[in-house]
Amino acid sequence: MEQIVLTGIKPTGQIHLGNYIGAIKPALKLAENNNYQAAYFIADYHGLTKIHDQEEFRTLTYGVASTWLALGLDPEKTIFYRQSNVPEIFELSWILSCFSPKGLLNRAHAYKGIVASNKQAGKEVDDGVNMGLFTYPILMAADILAFQANMVPVGKDQIQHVEIARDIADSFNHQYGETFVLPEYIVDEETSILPGLDGRKMSKSYHNTIPLFEEPAKLQKLINKIKTDSLPPEAPKDTESSILFTLYKEFASVEEIAQMRKKYESGIGWGEVKKELFAVMNRFLEEPRKKYQELMANPEKIDLILQKGAEKARARTLPFLEEVRKRIGVLR
Repeated sequence: MEQIVLTGIKPTGQIHLGNYIGAIKPALKLAENNNYQAAYFIADYHGLTKIHDQEEFRTLTYGVASTWLALGLDPEKTIFYRQSNVPEIFELSWILSCFSPKGLLNRAHAYKGIVASNKQAGKEVDDGVNMGLFTYPILMAADILAFQANMVPVGKDQIQHVEIARDIADSFNHQYGETFVLPEYIVDEETSILPGLDGRKMSKSYHNTIPLFEEPAKLQKLINKIKTDSLPPEAPKDTESSILFTLYKEFASVEEIAQMRKKYESGIGWGEVKKELFAVMNRFLEEPRKKYQELMANPEKIDLILQKGAEKARARTLPFLEEVRKRIGVLR
């Protein structure tokens, strides 16, 4: 039986190294595996929980799509679509919400985090919380369950969302019989939490990211800002705890990684490491950067690709939603 792997990225900021290494890179590898059908999407309506500026919303949406394509995603071999072009997802979201206890959503990490911050700041617990943000896990469950996805590549901070999708699906299945596939999450343990410029998790919220397609001069400046310890150049250094080495091995060849590991063992200055990191990163990103810029200058080309992808997506989601409707007693 065909195995479906599904993942999405929401347009709430520029795609950064953490997005690439933690989500896009492993997803592209899975898409090359003929044993899987990959369904990858731009989660534009998820982005609406934060972005309310029309032009910014459009630009960021095209930015996510352009990133996937510039990095080599083949829209002919995958189901590549914009979430808002697949209406079945949103109807299913309402159906699933009727099987979602409020207590389950109260325990969602993102919501709990905002509540905790508000309490600490002496604000109302739900200050700044719109219902889209609160019910975000239900829409994510609909994204996953509408495609009967078997596997969902996520970072460690997203595992709970897949677990919530399983809980909701299990509740529905208990009431109406086996309908939804219970999805499994896939986490790359080595790259699931990538440190940012300040040593904390690389996140748009912390403003510590390195945008993926920065121009070379800006990329070099950002790399130079990465936090390091005060060890002198001649001192041996630990590759396992080094942000710079973590990044380096994602872009360098096997031979280059082995050579850099030896330099760490014998002693190397952080300035030299940053210089070599820039060299391998810029080498890798040079061609994708050009493709990204070309795509961003031609949004109509992106629209066409996404529309074709939506047609493939709906060929799956519409018949399945009809089955769900029958299960709950909605006849058409």
